[in-house]
Amino acid sequence: MATASLVMGGTQRKAKVRIGPLVERALGWVVLGLIVIWFVANLVSDPGRFLGSLLVGLQNGMLYALVALGYTMVYGIIELINFAHGDLFMLTTIVAAALMVSVMGVGKLSLISILPLIVALIGCMAFGAAINIGAERLAYRRLRSAPKLAPLMTAVGLSFLFRGIAQQDYINGSAQKNWPVIWGGPQVEGVFIYKLLMVLAVTVPLLVAMTYIVSRTRIGKAMRAVAQDQDGARLMGINVNGTISFTFGLGGALAGAAGVLYFLCQTQTYYDTGTQLGLIAFTSAVLGGIGNLTGAVVGGLAIGIVQAMNEGGAFGLGSNWSQSVVFIILIILMVFKPEGIFGRPTTEKV
Repeated sequence: MATASLVMGGTQRKAKVRIGPLVERALGWVVLGLIVIWFVANLVSDPGRFLGSLLVGLQNGMLYALVALGYTMVYGIIELINFAHGDLFMLTTIVAAALMVSVMGVGKLSLISILPLIVALIGCMAFGAAINIGAERLAYRRLRSAPKLAPLMTAVGLSFLFRGIAQQDYINGSAQKNWPVIWGGPQVEGVFIYKLLMVLAVTVPLLVAMTYIVSRTRIGKAMRAVAQDQDGARLMGINVNGTISFTFGLGGALAGAAGVLYFLCQTQTYYDTGTQLGLIAFTSAVLGGIGNLTGAVVGGLAIGIVQAMNEGGAFGLGSNWSQSVVFIILIILMVFKPEGIFGRPTTEKV
């Protein structure tokens, strides 16, 4: 009897193990199905509003993806959540505004604004890369062998430092600053076509270039080797410090590009911009699978589109619930797939 009960108990435990993942997977598909039904309902109810929301979501999602890549690259190579990254992005929006409006006198944006756009992109990407490399060399590098909480708190400290700099009256001030920049050209459902084309024309090549650098170049191979095993990479003759600095530089350059695009889309600067958008971008990286470049892009686009559909769709809850909807979806995904959409399950080494 005892033996029979043990066998029966073991069978029950095996059944639970088998049934559990199936139930979780089924619930995940149910949630995904509800999201699809919601999108279809918005499309059928008001196709015009659906198209406008989709275009806005695509535009915002690209910006989220650029910032999210900075988070995911740094985490992928040294497992640091660089919370200062969002506020670095905020500083680049101020630099972009100063370059385009104060220096180059841009007032009305259209196709003829390509040259000022290129100049601003080069300047802001260089600025973002320089600040990020400086932060890595002066702060993070010294804490590389310290407990993980030390560099994390350092990142939080740098975040407050960047915000403090932006709050100075001669930089931006503590109030939202609107710049005298307007958009021209055709519109579709209230969305300026030139604005969307500008975001796509800048973001897509940068994402392709980033993927090429990481997967095809020698420095990209070094980045992947350092991410896998720093000591092993060092024994193979790879400059670990230089590779990590290069990674920080790439992340800062992407934040600079996102800063230019954000300023041109919103035509305003605010010292707290990096807090909200940085949090959304970090969420995008987690949603897609932190450490995965493709995941950061997909996560950014997904959040941008869901957010825009909630704010502008026929069956949306409105802007007051926008952040709540995004994080509810994130929580549900984390429950059923903690590693994210493209992430891989890992075990913590102890």
